[in-house]
Amino acid sequence: MTDTADRLYQLLPAVHRIRDAEQGYPLRELLSVIAEQVAAMEENLEQLYDDQFIETCAAWAAPYIGDLIGYRSLHGVAPHVASPRADVANTIRYRRRKGTASMLEQLARDVTGWPARAVEFFQLLGWTQYMNHLRATAHYAPDLRDWEKLQWRDTAFDTLAHTIDVRRISSGGARHNIHNIGLYLWRVRAFPLTRSPAVIDPAIGGGLRFRFNPLGTDMALYNTPETEEEITHLAEPRNIPLPLTRRRLKAHLDDDYGIDKSLCLELAGNPPQLIPRGAIHICDLSDIKDGGGNVIAWAHQPAAGSGLVSIDPELGRIAFADAPGATVLASFHYGFTIAIGGGEYERGAPAVPVTPVQTVQGGAALQAALDAVQNGGTVEVIDSFRYVETPSITVNAGKTVVLRAVNGARPLLTANGDIDLNLGAESTLILDGWVISGGTLILPASADSQPRHLTLRDCTLVPGPRNKGDGSPPLADDPGLVVAHAFATVELERCISAPVHIAADAEISLNECIIDATAQDRVAYRGPGADALAAGGALRMESCTVIGKVHTQQLTLASDCIFAAALIAGGDAWKAPLWAERRQRGCVRFSYVPPASRTPRRFHCQPQGDALEPRPHFTSLRYGDGGYCQLRQSTSEKIRRGAHDESEMGVLHGLYQPQREGNLRVRLEEYLRFGLEAGVIYGS
Repeated sequence: MTDTADRLYQLLPAVHRIRDAEQGYPLRELLSVIAEQVAAMEENLEQLYDDQFIETCAAWAAPYIGDLIGYRSLHGVAPHVASPRADVANTIRYRRRKGTASMLEQLARDVTGWPARAVEFFQLLGWTQYMNHLRATAHYAPDLRDWEKLQWRDTAFDTLAHTIDVRRISSGGARHNIHNIGLYLWRVRAFPLTRSPAVIDPAIGGGLRFRFNPLGTDMALYNTPETEEEITHLAEPRNIPLPLTRRRLKAHLDDDYGIDKSLCLELAGNPPQLIPRGAIHICDLSDIKDGGGNVIAWAHQPAAGSGLVSIDPELGRIAFADAPGATVLASFHYGFTIAIGGGEYERGAPAVPVTPVQTVQGGAALQAALDAVQNGGTVEVIDSFRYVETPSITVNAGKTVVLRAVNGARPLLTANGDIDLNLGAESTLILDGWVISGGTLILPASADSQPRHLTLRDCTLVPGPRNKGDGSPPLADDPGLVVAHAFATVELERCISAPVHIAADAEISLNECIIDATAQDRVAYRGPGADALAAGGALRMESCTVIGKVHTQQLTLASDCIFAAALIAGGDAWKAPLWAERRQRGCVRFSYVPPASRTPRRFHCQPQGDALEPRPHFTSLRYGDGGYCQLRQSTSEKIRRGAHDESEMGVLHGLYQPQREGNLRVRLEEYLRFGLEAGVIYGS
């Protein structure tokens, strides 16, 4: 019996229970049926009580509670306001603090999901002081010896006095006026990389010069944003993901250096040994060049025997005074806009776990573990180390092999040549969470006609030159993936990749991906082999950004995409920057297509027949920059709001940035103080 049925049965007089027992408990069976309905009624009554409160109500009831207090609904597509529960719960609190700078800042942060800071520009105007109410901190002329205030000039943290600008802030150029409020938003996020081996500079330094970036290139380091603890607190630089500058890091080194802080250096061991704060020296480690332009040293290298370790956060460089004596482990943050490619962000558990599982860590060889799972299994890497080898991956017929990084890890595979993918008939290979540089993934052709399945999820095939197995010189548009098997199916999800070469009869699907040939007049997609004009297999794309030319047999679908491609100036053997052989089949919808492209039928694409129509403008097209493949604000609204759901075209479509900005403007109309005008300003 259930608890409810037992409780009802105990309420019966003892004589009825005795008689019921003598007759085989028919009454108890009847009460069991009644108890089911009683339990359903009790549950419904409890839920009706919970539905009176926004914290506990059912999802369907939240809009009705909001309607009782005059809540205006927002675009539900933005992830942070998909459910109005939190926004409805905060409505009364917002109204009590209506018009204050701290409230507007919190509103912007809650509605958009981005770090924000509210600036009252009228507080920064320079005017004649009133002698009965002096503003001691409002100096009309800046102190040229105060480097920190000068560093923040014309940013969200500017405290210098400015002359008035009478233009409206909504025009985008004006800021400092009596009735202007600025809401700064930061779209670039700080992603962590934990205990990744620093890379020795091979050219100079004798083993004393390192880089934070595991790829061995310069990169800007970011700080770890700290959560604001008080509701009345206005955001400071430590609360915002910002690139670390030399002066700022030196002044606040105690806040930014150490375990679980913005950056940290350790020497490998069990456990790792932290390089003490007292040994860290912040300085400029820029290149010193000779008369011929060759780099001969880094500036401001620490003197031998001093025990110092110099760090340049703007270039991501490390210089030791003495040999470290162990592997240098660097923990730091880098900037990017969206969680795609290899990274330590949450990727979720694998859809179908494949056993047995081989665990690899510490940069150990992968080949032995891969050989052990040829008949099916998973090779799992549990750290963010560099794995320097060129493995060969074999999957036997009909089996599935997974090579993945666990959540919270971002391993790098540095290959010295091509990585062969030897897949048997009807086999599947899944790569998950890896960054691969130096080599090309190659799935060769086979004599049989059985399918092969290759899936890459949250991986980065670093764009740029690659080492080839045949010894030919690396080129800027070397492919990251080559599939020569005609019956293969390839799937890329949330990946960043160098150019892709796919056999003409194969099929490939891309979702939220970047394909980067490093220049718009280089080849991003085509068929394999030496023929530079060979057409690639049938292509299906959603929410992707392609940098470079595309030649495909069939463009099955391109939706919400940007093709940043152009023919070589002065003459090109290609017929079009985006070139589909079969134009009777397929569809291109809500995408940017370069002029003179040969595509199947188009639906709501840009530009619409005129070469002078809008084109995308990017913050950066260099892999590794914080604004990589991010559209500038100067890009036309036809592209920034040109997707099927009025979000932006390209790989950042899923961030719903126009909807976030629209939601904020809707809220500002309700909570902005009378007589003031607000402008949205992007800090990154």
